[in-house]
This record gives sequence, structure tokens and C-alpha cells, in this order.
Amino acid sequence: MDVRQISSLLVGLMFLPMLSAAAGKCERLIVTGSPDAPPYVWRDPDDPTHLIGANVDLLHAAAQDLGIKVQALYAGKRSDAQEQVRTGRMDVLLDAPLTLAGLSSLDYIHPPLVRNDYLVWTRKDSALVYETPADLHGRSGAVSEKARMTDAFETFAQHQLTLQRQPNLTQAFHKLLLGEVEYVLAGRYTGMATTQTLGVADDVLAHSQPIDQPGLFLAISHDSACNEPWLRGQLAKKMTELPASGLTEAALQRNLDRWKAQLQQPAKAPKQ
Repeated sequence: MDVRQISSLLVGLMFLPMLSAAAGKCERLIVTGSPDAPPYVWRDPDDPTHLIGANVDLLHAAAQDLGIKVQALYAGKRSDAQEQVRTGRMDVLLDAPLTLAGLSSLDYIHPPLVRNDYLVWTRKDSALVYETPADLHGRSGAVSEKARMTDAFETFAQHQLTLQRQPNLTQAFHKLLLGEVEYVLAGRYTGMATTQTLGVADDVLAHSQPIDQPGLFLAISHDSACNEPWLRGQLAKKMTELPASGLTEAALQRNLDRWKAQLQQPAKAPKQ
């Protein structure tokens, strides 16, 4: 080994502790999200200080591989959770929609943790033929006021669609079944769970082509002590690997079943 090689080796050894410290400085993530967005994130009825859901499970799986502990805590309604992360009092949002306003205080991890496919649901005996959003022009529809669509779709809906905002998805489907609206916009999984729980799954039809596909991202506060390139890079890698591994679909199905079980217990059921 010549002098230059020895010199390079010594320099590398000098920086090893620094790199190790950088990669390991974040040992715990305090995360939060919406308390009412099953099967992705919602408040644990058995432990109201914590959140549960597919997004929680997926982040736990990713963080475990990185040697990081995760605490998913309830921080109030959706706007309160966003404020806790924006100000750095908590580290990560579990279900952040990608917005221009969010970019001023959050680093979004790409690709999204999950995509929430919104489908058009009609009665099976409906004469409405749906292939493109233009087919809904002039038709009456309903949507839960808790739905989170993309900004582009909200703009389209405001100018092109006639939508009644309902307090929850159950009431939106009641409107559909009573013939007071011709369609409902609902997430693939939330719509499935709600219609099955209401016992009307055989009476409605979910059209397979999504009308909107908002991504639900992990978003790290600019002010979080854990916000550093190594962690962001590792989480981005995990977000790419999770769907291919089958873990994403398994987590969604598992939490869909969990939520459906809760819906059958009205005293504990969160409304969507």
C-alpha cells in the first residue's frame, strides 16, 4: 500500500464516525395524522391517545428496518395534526396531501405512501353510464365532507359537477339509495366497507375507473430534528419497495377488516 492509499484510508476513517452519527441521530419519530380517515389513519378506539391504520403499519415496517422507533399519536382534528407537524412539535404527517402551501413547511417523501382511489358509485339499476368525468355533468351527486380530493379535481368539481356535501359517507349512500342523488364519490376502500356494513353492497356498483387519485404522503417537518438527507432517502427507498413487496395491499386489507369490525359496533365507530 503506497502513501496515497494510506492517506485516503486515514481520511475515510476520520469521517466514518461523522457518517455513522448522521445516519443514526434519529432514533424516534413522533408522527400524527387525520383521526378520521380509515382504513389509512384513524383514532384507536381502544387507546384514544394513539392512531392506527394502514399508513401507521407501513411506516412502522419501514422504520423498523431502519432501526427507528415510531409513535403515532392523536393530535386532534386534521388541521390540528397538520399544525403540530408544521411547527415541528411533531416530526411527520402520515397522510399529507401534496399542496403548494404544504411545501413551505414540509418535505414530502416520494412516492406517496398510498394512493386513495376515488370511484363513482351508482345504484345497480341506474341508467347513468360512467366512463369519464364529463358523463357526470348535469347529474346530481353526493360526497362526504371529509373527502380529500386533489386541488385539480376540486376545481373541476366546483365548475362542472353538482355535488351535495354530506356529514359522512353513510348519509351520502343513503341519499343514493333513496334516489335523491344519482351517484356518490367515495374512496375504493371506504366505499366498500360502508356499503358492506349497511348491507347494500349488492345494490350499488363501483365503477372501476378512478375519478381522482390523491396521494397520501409521508411529510417531514422542516423543523424536525430528524429531517436530514439520510432519513429522507431511506424512506423514499422504502416507499418504492413496499408496494412491490405486497405489504401495502396486505396492510390496507387488514385495516379495512379492522375498520369494518368497528363499524359494526356503533358505540365505537368513527364515521367516514
